[in-house]
Amino acid sequence: MGGGAARRVLEAWRLGVVKYGDALRLQERLVADRRAGRVPDLVLSLQHPPTYTLGKRRTDHNLLVPESSLAGLGAELYRTERGGDVTFHGPRQAVLYPILSLRDIGLGARRYVEGLESAMIEVASLYGVKARPGGACETGVWVGDRKIGAIGVRISSGFTCHGLAFNIDPDLGYFKHIVPCGIADKEVTSLRREAAVELPPDEVIHEQLVQSLATTFRFSDVKVKDDSECADMISSAATGQH
Repeated sequence: MGGGAARRVLEAWRLGVVKYGDALRLQERLVADRRAGRVPDLVLSLQHPPTYTLGKRRTDHNLLVPESSLAGLGAELYRTERGGDVTFHGPRQAVLYPILSLRDIGLGARRYVEGLESAMIEVASLYGVKARPGGACETGVWVGDRKIGAIGVRISSGFTCHGLAFNIDPDLGYFKHIVPCGIADKEVTSLRREAAVELPPDEVIHEQLVQSLATTFRFSDVKVKDDSECADMISSAATGQH
């Protein structure tokens, strides 16, 4: 075999529907494991049950209904240490949580966030939807003045967690109860609403997002693990075991 750059493989964990709190604990464990070299660069690909989350700025005023009423909506609320403002996660929204060493892939925080934006923009384009990065005071990815994808990341000592949420076809009614990402007078949209073509199963779009992310961050290949292969790790993280 000849010389050349080492192949860099991104592990993609396909986890299906995961409760937000379980995913939070799993990320915390995986960041510690990534920092210690026990796991490679990887990305969690999943969906959440209906959940509202607040970032570290704790902008509770952008939640437009009393916290006590969320159970009646079938939703939970979590306060997190990610950047960004209030957002919603739910079924038919693709969520990617990259657990990466930015030093290893040679990126700073700004370029990393731009890469997350790029992945969503590229996947939208596959379905004839022209998306763009947010402008001044806008985070995430937009179609015109309608938001299709959110970004909220945490970077600690060069290691990433949290990530992106791309609206395939979620119940957009849930967004009426918040000021999405703290930006008033803007609509939220979805790939289903914007695309003029029929969409494939959600799993295909998850895979396209992962592949776009891998290409953007110059990984040579993607190694997929499904939830059965990750079951022990998920279970121990959910119960707080190590």
